[in-house]
This record gives sequence, structure tokens and C-alpha cells, in this order.
Amino acid sequence: MVSPEEYVEQRINDQIAWYDRRSVTNKRWFKQLRFAEIVAAATIPFLSGFAARSSSIEIAIGALGVFVAVIASLLGLLQLQVHWIEYRATAESLKKEKFLFLSQAEPYDKGDAFHLLVQRVEALLSKENTEWLQSMMKPATAEKPA
Repeated sequence: MVSPEEYVEQRINDQIAWYDRRSVTNKRWFKQLRFAEIVAAATIPFLSGFAARSSSIEIAIGALGVFVAVIASLLGLLQLQVHWIEYRATAESLKKEKFLFLSQAEPYDKGDAFHLLVQRVEALLSKENTEWLQSMMKPATAEKPA
């Protein structure tokens, strides 16, 4: 049998750290890719004014267009922003449960608090895992035109 202290340390703290790291990583990659996409897309019209003078500028414009398309496709495929937000929400929910339990606040102010903690934490983790699996199994849908 696992003690409450062991469960908090080995399960909850471990999961909080994992979700926190994944959130930070996804946020960083999302922002870096989005920044590169914006800079490349903004450079295309600027270079277009010089395209008549140089074929190398025309090639650069084409390459930047491909670069923008690849980044936009990666952002859609990897869903970095969605995962960043979901991972952050799960980490914060786990922290909330942990601190409610440690402070013996409602709903952990009754006799069977540890079992309730385990049920709620495992339900959160199961929900997150199920949603992740469903998002991986879902076929890609084309974006609807505005």
C-alpha cells in the first residue's frame, strides 16, 4: 500500500513536473515557429519590390513561400499551441488537487481524503490520456474557409 506522502511525491509531483516540462517545450516551439513564419511572410512583400532586378531574389521569395507553407503545416500537424494549453491546464489542476489535499480543504476535509485524492488525480490523468489518444487517432480535417 502507498502512503499519502509517497503518492504525492512519486505520482503527483512527478506528473506535475512532466506536464510542466511538456507545456514549456510546446509553448517554446510554438512561439519560435510562429515567429519564423511571421518574419518569413513579412519578408516576401518587401523582397518583391526588388524581384525585377535579380533572379536570385525571385528564388529567395519562392523559398520563403515554401518555408512559410512548411511552418504553417507543421503548426497544424503538431498542434503545439493546443498541447501547450492542455498540458498547462492539467499541471495546474494537479497542483490544485495536491494543495487542497495538503491543506485539508474541501473536498479533502473528511475521513477518506487520501482515497478521494487518488480517485480525482487518476481521473484527471486518465482524462488527459484519453483526450490525447483521441486527438492522435482523429483523422486530420481540412480547415473550413472563412
